Amino acid sequence: MSSSAVHRDQHNNDVSKPSFRRAYSFAVVTAALFLLSWTGQFVAQLLVVRNENSQHEQPFAWGDFIAQFLASTFENWQSEFLQLIWQAAGLALFLFWGSSQSKESDERLEAKVDALLRERGIDAREISATVNRSLS
Repeated sequence: MSSSAVHRDQHNNDVSKPSFRRAYSFAVVTAALFLLSWTGQFVAQLLVVRNENSQHEQPFAWGDFIAQFLASTFENWQSEFLQLIWQAAGLALFLFWGSSQSKESDERLEAKVDALLRERGIDAREISATVNRSLS
């Protein structure tokens, strides 16, 4: 076994798996809030539809209500979740592609590191060459 494989195995053993609560608490809370709000929407819309039907002296039909409920749910998701997903995915995509904002921050960070290296009398080009060799 090579030394890098041994080092990798030792590293994997050092990292313990977090508990379910610690690893998934955010997802569980988010799912609970989602179900709570969706149930609230269901009950509120059910009351509105039943009241409208009774005012117009029409019978309540679950099939019509479910279709209306799902339509309003998907309209809500389209306006809210798709917008949020696009913002998160779009920003990640632009960061990955290297938008001017992400390049600016990378260049600024690199300039700071180079300044610190110069301050300590270390040649930044030599460090870059060493890093590049280790990556290839």
